Amino acid sequence: MPHDAKELKFLAAPKKGDVSALLMRPEDATHLLVLGHGASSNMRSPLLQTIAENLAYQKIATFRYNFPYSENGRGRDSQATCTATIRSAVAAAHEAAPDIPILAGGHSFSGRMTSTAASESPIEYICGLVFFSFPLHPAGEPAITRAEHLSKVTIPMLFLSGTRDALAERDLLQPVVKNLGKLAAIHLLDTADHSFKILKRTRKSEEDVFVEMARTVREWASVLN
Repeated sequence: MPHDAKELKFLAAPKKGDVSALLMRPEDATHLLVLGHGASSNMRSPLLQTIAENLAYQKIATFRYNFPYSENGRGRDSQATCTATIRSAVAAAHEAAPDIPILAGGHSFSGRMTSTAASESPIEYICGLVFFSFPLHPAGEPAITRAEHLSKVTIPMLFLSGTRDALAERDLLQPVVKNLGKLAAIHLLDTADHSFKILKRTRKSEEDVFVEMARTVREWASVLN
């Protein structure tokens, strides 16, 4: 049964005005994940909706939000505006649900912007970061330069990455996560691509990929301090 989402607004960044947010909070929620969207998407995308619904079944609330550019249909915001929006979203999420621990992250671009913000200075209220398809490099251009800032993050991180993700080659991402030490964990999703589309004939697990991700987030978050 679908979970209801409460529509909210918050001030994104100086001179950028308000943006929209969706709070989906199941009963007895154990954590609240501030969940951002991909670069060319928005908070109402079917992908983010599916992630949020599955997290709700695992007692993880979500606070989805738009960046100013996705709210207004304009060109991509600067990195500074994006990281400021993330900090504002976390603060708004804490105000909306002050009684539960907060995680932050998102799919692809927003996950990287969240880790960038956390590497610049700690984000108040959050206890962990969750990356749905961390975009380690552009498709066809394998590199790890986008991961350099991760060593400055001081809270636990969870990477959920498909084995067919063209923006995060497994042989590059796994060593990056390993080098981050005890703060970082990775969960590989068999046959999933960057948008979590799977190859049904060759996928070894019978578990739905979105169920698998939500379960993994719950298990990982349950042992955070």
